[in-house]
Amino acid sequence: MNNIGIKIFTMVIVFALCGFASKQKNIKLYIIGDSTAANKSPNAYPETGWGMELQSFFKSEVVVDNRALNGRSTKSFRAENHWQPILQQLMPGDYVFIEFGHNDEKIDKPGVGTSLSEFKSNLINYVMEVRDKKAIPVLLTPISRRSFKNGLLVDSHGAYPNVTREVADSLKVPMIDMLAKTENLLSKLGDLPSIRLFNYVDSGHVNYPIGKKDDTHLSPEGAKQIASLVVQGIKEEKLKLSQRLKSGNQ
Repeated sequence: MNNIGIKIFTMVIVFALCGFASKQKNIKLYIIGDSTAANKSPNAYPETGWGMELQSFFKSEVVVDNRALNGRSTKSFRAENHWQPILQQLMPGDYVFIEFGHNDEKIDKPGVGTSLSEFKSNLINYVMEVRDKKAIPVLLTPISRRSFKNGLLVDSHGAYPNVTREVADSLKVPMIDMLAKTENLLSKLGDLPSIRLFNYVDSGHVNYPIGKKDDTHLSPEGAKQIASLVVQGIKEEKLKLSQRLKSGNQ
């Protein structure tokens, strides 16, 4: 091989290695959870899950893969085989953000609701399985519902968020306390001003002909604000992900 051939061959190898390195530094951020985070179909608009807005805060080397689904709990997400495909493709250094609680509370629905002890066991299993793949679990407490009484925000999640906190503490798992963050946000806004963060739609909308008043699911503005609180938590927990935030979000 002459000198020109050697140079060309060397350049090809260098470009290939650079491409490989570029691919290697990509990080997947999976979200598993319920409808408050989930991707929404066009016929649900303006309902928006906060997971739909998270990608916009990151540089391109972080890929948000939002697997949260409407109506799922720690039990049903696994039972319906939504977890196994994620686990199979999970790579070392990937992240799994785990936010459940809204549907685990529904103990009148046997296929969905969980007791507190079952909820704890389920969270522990998710955490340990993620760690077995050398990926990074992050626990999130459920976001607050817009539930005001006499001008004061009332908690509707019972003891489930405390279970998440206990698991995070005992297993030394990074945790973003979304309940505390969203309660603080809604309380500061107040009863009526906080409506704009939720899926309130006037009658005559193509997707909601008779209108909608939903104090659980988010509007596009609400999803963006909640996603920004997730990002705030990422920085507070000093996750390496914070180094991949776009300029202005760091």
